Amino acid sequence: MVSQIQPPTQPEVIYRDSDGQPVANNTIQFGWIVEIKQNLDWLFADDPNVFVAGDLFWYPVEGRNKIVNAPDVMVVLGRPKGDRLCYQQWKEQGIAPQVVFEILSPSNTQTEMDKKLLFYDRYGVEEYYIYDPDRNNLCGWLRGEDGLDVIPQMGDWVSPRLKIRFAPLPEGLQLYRPDGERFLTYTEISRNAEQERQRAEQERQRAEQERQRAELAEQARRDAIPRLLQMNLSIEQIAQALGLSVEEVRTLAQE
Repeated sequence: MVSQIQPPTQPEVIYRDSDGQPVANNTIQFGWIVEIKQNLDWLFADDPNVFVAGDLFWYPVEGRNKIVNAPDVMVVLGRPKGDRLCYQQWKEQGIAPQVVFEILSPSNTQTEMDKKLLFYDRYGVEEYYIYDPDRNNLCGWLRGEDGLDVIPQMGDWVSPRLKIRFAPLPEGLQLYRPDGERFLTYTEISRNAEQERQRAEQERQRAEQERQRAELAEQARRDAIPRLLQMNLSIEQIAQALGLSVEEVRTLAQE
């Protein structure tokens, strides 16, 4: 009997979802990452096929777990919302993140950022933005025929994919939604939500007070009808005095 030689078993490829490093190195960098990520979440909240992630490992090549990067914020148009341990591109219809943001910290080196640019260029990012909050410096790249090209002027630049506007100001970068509303911090959003809740509660109380006043006025008219009838006023006179129709007075008088 001839036995068949079984091919060697391929070892399982492990795609890590963490490198043990913190998301950010300082509160300023973390604040910017959260602000951009949350505002983009709200911007595309009604579109089920826009995936936004912060500090998520992105593996562009199946079986190559050494080829990985974790953008501070990435946006993938055409992929459904939902939780992921990492972004494995071959499981996402081969769609690469179209837009990537990086927020610099003092620990970032030029070599590190050059490698990131090469990675994003090689694996299909269409728009790449870097903001250095310490120096208030904004840079951007847009994909052209030969790869990612530097955007020469970022003042009032509008993202082709996201339609958000970049406004580098002396006091810091400001981002604006397509409707002209600026990106808000978590504190501003919470404050606005609380103010809206208070306005809604005040409106509810005003409506309740108005309902109670209407009920009291209606009850007062009901109570007045018997007294006016005892004063020998006609149904027509009572209707005119109370601002009711003759039919309403007759109906209320019979109750």
